[in-house]
Amino acid sequence: MDNIYISVIEALIFASDDPLPAKEITNAIREIDNSDNEISEEDIEEAVVELNAKYDQNGNAFTILKIAHGYIFATKPDHAKYVGFLSTEKSKRRLSQAALETLAIIAYKQPITKPELEMIRGVNSDYTLNTLLEKNLVTIEGRAETVGRPLLYITTDEFLKYFGLHKISDLPKPREIEEIMKDEDFLEQKRRIMMNQVEENLENEIENNTEIESQPEQEDAGTTE
Repeated sequence: MDNIYISVIEALIFASDDPLPAKEITNAIREIDNSDNEISEEDIEEAVVELNAKYDQNGNAFTILKIAHGYIFATKPDHAKYVGFLSTEKSKRRLSQAALETLAIIAYKQPITKPELEMIRGVNSDYTLNTLLEKNLVTIEGRAETVGRPLLYITTDEFLKYFGLHKISDLPKPREIEEIMKDEDFLEQKRRIMMNQVEENLENEIENNTEIESQPEQEDAGTTE
């Protein structure tokens, strides 16, 4: 493949905020060149391999990952704990423990109904499911062929993007999860996240108390002189 097209592929992936499918890359090249360019999706794969080899050779901090059925730039795993330290401050994107637990069950058991989910968790999951639906991490696939025809929930491409996966089968196996849970870097990152959450809760509590104290006291309607 010509170097010009390798650079074009690199530029297209770099400019995309979301994972860019190989088909969209080939379509863009053909549209701009106004020709029936023979670049295939396999050529895109080879170009990405070549680019990543160049990044490794140059000692770059980034690489091109294949996730959520497309390609996207990302920092290398060696830098994850440093980047993770900054990302812990983005509390709005953080998922609660209940949401993570619910999401994990859906990911490994999908498609799954709400009654089945609640049977595993042992608690009502209405609020958590709504949160995951709003964040587009799960979606409704259809209805189960059982009594009452309950809704079936599955994960989305947004879920793959959130956790840096190419396909759902890339999820770690239970034994791998046990090893991850014992990893020192993971434990340190978890500690930071928990401390940030505690600090955030304290700040919210202080703000709420301040608002209550600043409200003017209302006179009783039945008070007489």
